[in-house]
Amino acid sequence: MEETHQYTNSLINESSPYLLQHAHNPVDWHPWNEETLALAKKENKLLLISVGYAACHWCHVMEKESFEDTAVAAIMNQNFINVKVDREERPDVDQIYMNAVQLLTGRGGWPLNCVALPDGRPLWGGTYFPKEEWTNALTQLADLYKNEPEKAKDYAAKLTDGIQESGLITLNEKEANFQQEELELAVANWKTTMDFKNGGRKGAPKFPMPGNIMFLLRYAVQNNDTELMDYVNTTLTQMAYGGIFDQLGGGFARYSVDDHWHVPHFEKMLYDNAQMVSLYSKAFLITKDPLYKSVVYETFRFVESELYKDNGAFYSSLDADSYNEEQELEEGAYYVWKKDELENLLQSDFELFSKYYNINAYGKWEDDKYHLIRSTADNEFCKENNIGEDELKKKLGQWRDELSAARNKKDKPRLDDKTLTAWNALMLKGYIDAYMVFNDEDLLKTALKNAHFLINNMVKEDGGLYRNFKNGKSNIEAYLEDYATLIDAFISLYEVTLDESWLKSAKQLTDYSYDHFYDDQSKMFFFTSNKEQGLIARKVETDDNVIPSSNSIMANNLFKLGHYFGNKHYTDNAAIMLNNIKETAISYGSGASNWLNLYSNYLGDYYEVAIVGQDAMSKLKEINQQYIPNKLIVGSTDESDLPLLSYKYNENETTIYICIDGACKLPVTETTEALKQMTSTY
Repeated sequence: MEETHQYTNSLINESSPYLLQHAHNPVDWHPWNEETLALAKKENKLLLISVGYAACHWCHVMEKESFEDTAVAAIMNQNFINVKVDREERPDVDQIYMNAVQLLTGRGGWPLNCVALPDGRPLWGGTYFPKEEWTNALTQLADLYKNEPEKAKDYAAKLTDGIQESGLITLNEKEANFQQEELELAVANWKTTMDFKNGGRKGAPKFPMPGNIMFLLRYAVQNNDTELMDYVNTTLTQMAYGGIFDQLGGGFARYSVDDHWHVPHFEKMLYDNAQMVSLYSKAFLITKDPLYKSVVYETFRFVESELYKDNGAFYSSLDADSYNEEQELEEGAYYVWKKDELENLLQSDFELFSKYYNINAYGKWEDDKYHLIRSTADNEFCKENNIGEDELKKKLGQWRDELSAARNKKDKPRLDDKTLTAWNALMLKGYIDAYMVFNDEDLLKTALKNAHFLINNMVKEDGGLYRNFKNGKSNIEAYLEDYATLIDAFISLYEVTLDESWLKSAKQLTDYSYDHFYDDQSKMFFFTSNKEQGLIARKVETDDNVIPSSNSIMANNLFKLGHYFGNKHYTDNAAIMLNNIKETAISYGSGASNWLNLYSNYLGDYYEVAIVGQDAMSKLKEINQQYIPNKLIVGSTDESDLPLLSYKYNENETTIYICIDGACKLPVTETTEALKQMTSTY
């Protein structure tokens, strides 16, 4: 039988799972679009803009407390045009109103709630509000706009000025000059915030921040910084041992609420897991630590089981909440265990299991619930418990099967099954990075399937991109984040396949970005296209966060593409962009780690590794077994018109050229000889 609902609003026509969750609220929600904005102006009503995402726990709490309450809905419907926004589909809208709330309150988060004039200029906002506080604030705002509209407009004008002025990037007209001493200063400043005992940043909550660790890994290797290398390995190990990593199902949760990675907010996001795969793959290449390889493959197992569609697309996230035994939504209900549950399931193995996964004071969460967490390496655990490593491995597999079967009888967390270009591009890069290291052809097959899905479904007729895909449809213009991440992934895909079509697609998307996102004054790129209308500002995103900023990814892309195509405009632009951010990057490295990755490329030699000939692919795989971050790969099994391959092809033998800015050392035929020529790396 079809489910009947007392209320249905305009969100019923949307594809976003988050918006559809609110389609039967008594609140008269509208999506963010031109029609909604026109309606606010026509009725001269304040806009109430509420932003969240499907896996957001506190978004669900506020929905239950306020948006499902008919009395609260009556206040909202009478006085406001209510707009629900999925921040993952519309990061541009989220960006503007998050900026407003941060200026107003000094902090931000989700749910994000903002009240704006009918023209979109914000005047008040915050994050989560308990019901009484929410209704009081809305009543006061409605009275203000009704009785003192000029006062409301004055608030909005001042706040909008602040939004438009905040984060402005001005062109740094000083000559670009990048020094090793400055990079060392950036890392020294950063070290004061590091937790050398548990890894990550000092204190709680703890976010994985894969981009940060990726840069620090590179810096530690290239600068022989053993203290920093120990910190990186501590971070990687403690995250892998922690409850933030699903010890049964694989995959990482968003972050931990404590200082030792134990209890997360349980949502699992595609973008986190994508970048963690890249990070752990690179770390394995350096350390050969089997734990890191295990994390990579366990994460792939999770992603392919829960976030993958057979058409090659990846879904967005799994919710933090699921229904408990009382049929109430509860955060983490799917993942945590009671001691008696485990005893009944594991019987005689419970004692050993409880030692391995800390069913004790260390592993206890709250009430009588435990969340699995490790604290000891397998070889040490085996010595302490007089068990062979093979036997332990066998038991771990049995425990996982038994507990997974029991867990799967519980209500599963809700799936956000929309596909986003940027997040898929990050996952594509994750598969490529893992393939480079592990040479597993299945990883490359999945990568190519996803890449073809993106080309076939996300590229528009005019050469631009869509942001979203659901039920065979796309309807949102992509943002700079989508272009930058996909260009990056396509460059990486070229580097493992030597198929020039991926490199040419990367260049085409780059040129489109110049046409529609470029700011001639700052030489940076706007987050939104020049086709976008309805926003009160165009922002330039430069802060590297959980996902690196779209401008830092784009600057790294331009650096590489400038080398590939001999395009001086690209290479000059990359240096200008980095120069614009240089001061910030040195003083606040953890917010500029991907900029510092680019900075590192300007110190010492940067190698163009050209591999040409029939055996180019096998030589390429050998080169990829060495961690060399200051290089790009260019190659072909036959003639190519790429500038870096001109006059290098010889049908009788495969040769490797190590070049710097197009000037090459003597060609060699063995990868060992080629690696010796890249002396400044090691």
